[in-house]
Order: sequence, then structure tokens, then C-alpha cells
Amino acid sequence: MSSAAERGGRSRSVRYRLLAIALVPMLIVLPLLLGIGIYRWNLRFNAMMLSKVNDDLTIAHQYLARIRDTTEGQLTAVTEAARFQDLLRRDEAPNGALAAFLANVAAERGLDFLYVVADDGRVVVSDRPMGTAPIRWNWPVIGSALKGHPKAGIEVFDEADLAAISLELALRARVEIVSTESSVAGAASVEPRGLMLQGASPVELPGGKRGALVGGILLNRNLPFVDGINDLIYHGSGLPEGSRGTVTLFLGDVRVSTNVRMFEGQRAIGTRVSAEVRSAVLDQGRVWRDSAFVVDDWYVSAYEPILDSAGRRVGMLYAGFLEKPFTEAKRETLLAIAAAFLIALFATVPLFLHWAGAIFRPLERMSDAIARVRGGDPAARTGPVAGKDEIGAVALHLDHLLDLVQERDAELRRWNEELNQRVEERARALQLTTTQLETTTRQLVMSEKLAAIGEITAGVAHEINNPIAVIQGNLEVIRQLMGAEARQAQTEFRLIEQQMDRVSEIVTKLLQFAKPQEYAGYTEHYAVAGIISDTLPLVQHLLKKSTIEVEREDRAIRPIMMNRTELQQVLVNLIVNAIHAMPDGGRLGLRTFDCDMDGQDGVAIHVSDTGTGMTPEVMRKVFDPFFTTKQREGTGLGLSISQMLATRQGGKISVESEPGLGTTFTIWLPAAR
Repeated sequence: MSSAAERGGRSRSVRYRLLAIALVPMLIVLPLLLGIGIYRWNLRFNAMMLSKVNDDLTIAHQYLARIRDTTEGQLTAVTEAARFQDLLRRDEAPNGALAAFLANVAAERGLDFLYVVADDGRVVVSDRPMGTAPIRWNWPVIGSALKGHPKAGIEVFDEADLAAISLELALRARVEIVSTESSVAGAASVEPRGLMLQGASPVELPGGKRGALVGGILLNRNLPFVDGINDLIYHGSGLPEGSRGTVTLFLGDVRVSTNVRMFEGQRAIGTRVSAEVRSAVLDQGRVWRDSAFVVDDWYVSAYEPILDSAGRRVGMLYAGFLEKPFTEAKRETLLAIAAAFLIALFATVPLFLHWAGAIFRPLERMSDAIARVRGGDPAARTGPVAGKDEIGAVALHLDHLLDLVQERDAELRRWNEELNQRVEERARALQLTTTQLETTTRQLVMSEKLAAIGEITAGVAHEINNPIAVIQGNLEVIRQLMGAEARQAQTEFRLIEQQMDRVSEIVTKLLQFAKPQEYAGYTEHYAVAGIISDTLPLVQHLLKKSTIEVEREDRAIRPIMMNRTELQQVLVNLIVNAIHAMPDGGRLGLRTFDCDMDGQDGVAIHVSDTGTGMTPEVMRKVFDPFFTTKQREGTGLGLSISQMLATRQGGKISVESEPGLGTTFTIWLPAAR
């Protein structure tokens, strides 16, 4: 009964394992890999969209800056024109030839107003009849022009400022505010102000007075302006069908010029930006790059603040494109991948099951034959197997072995009695031999341990030399500071304690050899910049004896996991070697940065010097034990032990050097997980 249960259990075990071998790759591994691939693809896809919209915003920003510079250049060119200067000297009538000249220039260059103002605020001449109210002339750009420096910038004109120049400008700037979803609720229903691109260039008026030629472009409802930016960015940009690029100028959080469409193709002038974007861009001054709700749909958007000539945030510049076509394209791609996977699954799983059945059926017969033999039926056999593959050959060999087992069983029974007698005789001799062997084994293990301790003695001595050298150096500093207050030596006392801890750790490593189960190496996560900062005081006494300049560059972000004392020991060794390589002074470089090696995240530490350098022959031997170029000092174990410590953490130390040009050692360590 129990034998039948065992056979059934083995049969199920073989069947389940073979089924797992057949199905796990298709049902678990492949979907997992597909999921990881799709996840990474989605991240890259989103990153590419944000990168594109950021580039679009950059183009829009540059276009706006170019228009501003062009306006400044145009005004300067007008003031330097001989025709303008001649008319300015001769024409004193407000509506004379000079006014006609300015009107013609404004029309040709797309300016909404153009006038000359004196340094007392009086409008000398204008391209159009001015309003009755006095104009505001204390703008920063006008002030700069009156001082002799042409300038252009973005300004916000109140309704009164616009009406003083032209009532038509005030009416064109007026924008009815439309309530939109996700925006900040406001009490105002109208935005009467105007977003103005204004420029001014210095002019010398008759009588030696200073003046300025002032011109501007109203950006409110300036549809050719935003359409020009939109064509520059998105014409032929390769956006998918159904998507569209959009550009908007904001005065505060209100769209005053845009090609974003509402219902029935109407432009969304007067709508507000979402509260989240307003807070980030206008309140905090940040550039926004993310998905954002624009009027009635989601767009991949980029916003940046617009600054007036005084540096105040007065509006926003926006560029973006409709997100929905990209989302649909991603969804279609995912559906296609899922469909392809299901087709492959339904096509291959039945084939795998058929192959698995051809494998486990002969195996079940062999397992059943072995179970019956174990149950007392020596004549049980597998029998002929249809397949002529390796499994069929194994079945034939199994039957042959069972025949041999049956024959040998009879012989073994005959030998059993004889062996029992011999066993009793040999048992006594074996017991004596075993006792002697145990004694010899204990002696051999002890000898091996002593031999191993002797081999690492030289390395331990070198380990202890560094802390002792540091202690001696700091004791010199203490003796020099004894005349001052004792608190001046607090740093040295701390260093002495650290190095004594290091000596204690070396002794602990010796104890680990005898009782490894009672000691374990201690590692922790930390940034390499901190350990470099802790290491420099250890070699400060050597740096003070030479004219060596220390250059640091800490760019590594990833943490590492390594015993701090061991990494500190490696850095001390490399820094001391670098100092010895620069007897006449030089630069000691300590640089850290994130670095991948063989597909693994890690951190690299450069220790470089401008010393004598090394020949290729010396570089090949520099990590060999007991190899040294120092004739009177050094054991030749420093770099060898440092390489061993780095390798034990999964890292490595490499060297680059040229004679006369210095040396750079690179410590690469894997990032902590």
C-alpha cells in the first residue's frame, strides 16, 4: 500500500517538474520580462515626450528673446538713420513729415506704436494722435535709453497707460475672463491690462536735450505672434495624427494670446491656467514640465515665467501638444504585445505539453520498476520503450543493471557470512586506527592554522604600521600645540582614538581566523565624500611638509557599502603614495563620480598626482605583493592589500600613468543596494 503511494507521489513529482520546466518560461518568465520591458519602455516614452516639450519651450523662449532683440535693433537702426535725424532737426510740427515717417516705420516693422519722448516726459512726435492723458514715461527701458543705452523688454501696461497712447490699443488689450476647470477662482471678469513688448533707443533732440524713440508690440490677441512660434516649433515636427502643438502667452494666469482651441474652433483667449501650474510657475518661479489640464483636455506641457524689465514674474510662456494620441498609441502598442503573447502562448504550450508527456511516461515506468524491486520483486523490469533517444537508452541500461543486481544478490548473500567474520576482526583494528587518525588530524589542523597565521603576519604588520604612523604624526602636532589651550588638540585626540580602533579591528581579524563563527565583518551604507573628508586629516602632517595643493570634486550620489576603516586604509595608502611621488610639490586630485561597469551601478574614486609617473613595466607589477619602488621604506604590500580589500567588496583598483605626467589610481566599488 505504501509502495503504491510512493510510486504515485514520484509520478506526480516527475510530471509536475516536467510541466514546470515546460510552462514556467512561457507563463512566468516571459510575462515578467515583458512587464519589465514595457515598464522601462513607458518610462523612456514619457521621458522622450517631456524632453520634446522642453525643447519646444526652449525654441519658443528663444523666439521671444529674438523678437525682443530685433525690436531693440530696429529702434536703434531708426534712430541712426539719416532720414530720421534730418526730419527730427527740421520738422517741428506734431503731425508733420516726421510723424508720417514714424507711422510708415511702425507699419513696416509691425509696431503698434512709435513715438519720441523728451527727458521731461513730453511726447515730441508720435506715429498717431496720442490720448489726452499724459503717458507714463518712467519705464525702465525708457530710463535706460535716456541714459544712452538702447533696451527692450516685456512690460505690463495698465488700461490707463494703453489709453494714453491709443484708445484702440486699450480696447484690443481688453480680455474677457472665462472660468475654466482646475483654475484659481478670481473675482475679476475682465483683464484690462496689456502684455507689451516695449523697446527704446536714445535720441538727441534739437537744443542738446536727451530723448528716446519708444516703440512697442501689444501681445494681447497677437495671433500672428503665437501662430508664428507654433509654426516654427511644430511644422513638420512628426506629431502623431490627432495631436496638435499649441503655444500660449499668459498675462498673470490668463491666456491673452493662444492657439489653444475651445469648442467650435474658438481660441481659448481669456481662460485661466490650472491652479497647480500657477503655483509652480508664477508663485515659485519654477519651469513646469509635465502633463497639465489645458482648457478642456490633457496636454504634455512646458511653462516658464515671463519676467518684466524689473525682473518681476508677470506672465508665462507655454508650449505643449495634445497627450491623448500618444496615450492611445501606447495603449494600442500594449494591446498588440498582449495579443502576440497570447497567440504565442496558445501555439506553443500544447506542443510543450506533448513533448513533456513523451519524457515523463518512460520515466514513470522506470520509477515504478525500481519501486517494485525495492518492494521485493527482483524480476520487475521497465520493458521496451518506444523512443530511441537518451531516455530509451537509460531504460535499457536500467533493465540491464537490474539483471546484474539480481545475479549479484545471490553472490552477496553467500559472501555475507564470510564478511561478517572479517568485519569483526577488522573492526577492532579499525577502532585503534581511528583513534590514532583523530589525534593526527587535530595536530594537522593546528599546524595548518599556524602556517596560515605565519603567512599573514607580514600583512598584519603592514596594517599596523599605518595607524602607528598616524599616531606618531599627530603626537608631533600635540607637542607643537602644548603651549596653547588643550582644546586646540581635540581633532588630534579624535584621530588617535580612530586609529587605535583600527588597530583593534586588525587584531579582531586575527581572532576571526581562529573563531570565524564569533566574528563577522561590519559594513554600512555611506557616501564616499564623507570618508574622503575623514581621511584627509590622517595625512595632513605629510601635506604640511610639502607644497601640495589638494583639489576635490565630489559628484558621486550613489552610496556604497564597505567597511569604513578598510576604505579609509585604501585611500590613506593611495594618498601617501601620491605624496611620495611629488617630492617637489604638485596637485593631489580627489574626485568622485557615479560610474557603471559591466552593466552594474557603482562609484568611482580618482586619486591623481602630478608626480614622476610610472613606466609600463612598473605599472604591470605595481599590485604584486612585496613589489616596491621605494628603496629605503615600504614593504611592497600596500597596493596588494588595497586591491584585495576592494576586490572582496566586488570592486577593483586600476591605474593610469605616464612618466613625467603623473599617475591616476581609480577605485571602483559597486553601489549599495
